[in-house]
Amino acid sequence: MWLTVAAAVLALVGSIVGLVNPMAAYGRETELLFNAAIAQDLVNGLLVAPLLVVLAVLARRGSLKSWLMLIGFLSFTVYNYAIYTFSIQFGALFLVWVTVLGLSIFSLIGSIATVLPVAASAGRSATRLTGWVLMGTSSLFALLWSSEIIPNLRAGAPSTSAAQWNVPTNPVHVLDLAFFLPAVFTSGALLIRNHQLGHATAIGSLAFLGLTTLPILVTPVVSYFQDDPAGWWIMAPIGLLAIVLWGALFRQLHAVRRQRVQRA
Repeated sequence: MWLTVAAAVLALVGSIVGLVNPMAAYGRETELLFNAAIAQDLVNGLLVAPLLVVLAVLARRGSLKSWLMLIGFLSFTVYNYAIYTFSIQFGALFLVWVTVLGLSIFSLIGSIATVLPVAASAGRSATRLTGWVLMGTSSLFALLWSSEIIPNLRAGAPSTSAAQWNVPTNPVHVLDLAFFLPAVFTSGALLIRNHQLGHATAIGSLAFLGLTTLPILVTPVVSYFQDDPAGWWIMAPIGLLAIVLWGALFRQLHAVRRQRVQRA
């Protein structure tokens, strides 16, 4: 709990600093990365960091649903602070971001280890649909990223999206293809097979995917207020995906039996 709370408080502080003085934090970034970072700070500050504290406290009291959700929120935090640390220009918030990343990683490992022994008996309904949603969504994003990467490689050209952020490679592509999408796909496949690890990670995987849609939906709004091209077209497909993911998440949560997790 204390690792998670510490990560949440530092993330909140960093997000507030980024929102209050965005030019100091992100002034050296490209237009697209600047607006994406502001959108991420809004989601972190208004939603993710406060809910991390709430989920950590409830999980500490033994709530299995809170433990399962916490895995997703911590995964989202690890994901985004890896992007912060490796893609945003070195500055005053660097050590804050690195600390949040480290705390979140260790808290995530501890959370999975804690919930794994009891997750399989938490509930058996709604699992197959959830598994297919996880496998389908992860496959869809893998194909989407490949549709950019493979033509760029064939042409011997730099990464199109990385060039828009002025970074060597797109960190979203790296994290998704190397770790997060395979992990989500595996979580769904194991859930369909009624495996213990699938039950332990499926709700967290849905929460992670659902949270990743929020900064994408907020970024066009930020761009609009910055008088930049807003890219409103993204709202329809990502909005529809968000509805599917959050709907599947609440359905799966409803299937979890009321059960207490004993503290070590």
